[in-house]
Amino acid sequence: MVGLGGIGMSALAQYYRSQGAEVSGSDREVSPATRMLEEKGIVVRIGQEADNVPEDATMLVYSAAIQTENPERVRGRELGVPELVYPVALGKATEGKKLIAVVGTHGKTTTTAMIGKMLEDAGKDPTVIVGSIVPQWHSNFRAGKSDIFVVEACEYRRHFLAFHPQVLVVTNIEWDHTDFYKTAEEFEAAFNEIKEQSQQVVDESVYGKESVPELLLPGEFNKNNARAAKAGVKTLCPDLTDTVLDESLKNFKGTWRRFEHKGTLPVGAELYDDYAHHPTSIDKTIAAAREKFPDKKIVVFFHPHLYSRTRDLFDGFASSLAKADQTYILPVYAAREPFDPSATHEALAEAVNKNGGHAKGVSGFEETTQLLKTLDSGVVAFTMGAGDVYKAGEAALT
Repeated sequence: MVGLGGIGMSALAQYYRSQGAEVSGSDREVSPATRMLEEKGIVVRIGQEADNVPEDATMLVYSAAIQTENPERVRGRELGVPELVYPVALGKATEGKKLIAVVGTHGKTTTTAMIGKMLEDAGKDPTVIVGSIVPQWHSNFRAGKSDIFVVEACEYRRHFLAFHPQVLVVTNIEWDHTDFYKTAEEFEAAFNEIKEQSQQVVDESVYGKESVPELLLPGEFNKNNARAAKAGVKTLCPDLTDTVLDESLKNFKGTWRRFEHKGTLPVGAELYDDYAHHPTSIDKTIAAAREKFPDKKIVVFFHPHLYSRTRDLFDGFASSLAKADQTYILPVYAAREPFDPSATHEALAEAVNKNGGHAKGVSGFEETTQLLKTLDSGVVAFTMGAGDVYKAGEAALT
């Protein structure tokens, strides 16, 4: 498995291992995911070299971020090893199962984890693959013995079309991945395709009618996630009662990087981390923080993800980030994209200020860490974004 440290790849590796396969793989650097895999007996090599591929390999699975010329993929082809990209491999793993797939712009991870936890608590023993670490499982994977399979399915590059769900849960649809989907209409068209491939669809018109109990997680958006999850479970398993499902939801503790409390900073501020990387998710996270901490100053350290997303949703980012009391913006996490002078972190900070906010560009992780260390007990701080800004927060806590 090439790109083993990815959140989806690492879950699939655990699935293969649970099925009795010998699994090995590589990634560019050590991460919480690679350490978790090693603890589970999976061979992880740091660095991607041709000789990482065993000569007796029967399948090579690669992350969608891995290019054709990658030395391990080249070696695999030389050995005649069949290769599959991650979403296709996961789609094949779910064939013949009672599949619940969760899709949507926001809330996929939390909703998937809620579904898995409800089914587990109800004795349905599902297999679950989710895009974050679930504290109750200490993993992004749960091995089940039943034929129920729950997956978080990503819309990027239409990857979710690898699935043919029995139940499709659609949390919401709002234009994203603008580097691939050039218009909102293209984005919605892909969702229409996955709906056509599904036996039953649970969207807001269905789950909006659900009642949910008081949750441990803050915010109206998490109540919507819970409604979507509950409706999805009831669609697949109509024998389950509201009492059983509500008891599970009441005790759900959230997932890694979703309004996750990290600890108390040196001068007394509380630090949270959140994966929010779209204007709507930022907006809702700040609103939830205001609701939970009405007497505190909300300070956000935002790490923009991709120049294309920053550029295409620029006005939305400027508006949502202005709702924090203070925002610090790190340089854009470019990933696979070239520099775009129209979508820099300094330009975004200036736009936030024009929207009535208080924002400043910062140089990177080191400055972020030092600023976090100065925040007192009147502050609730958030490291926020799809990159690895959480590392700066963790450094500030030590």
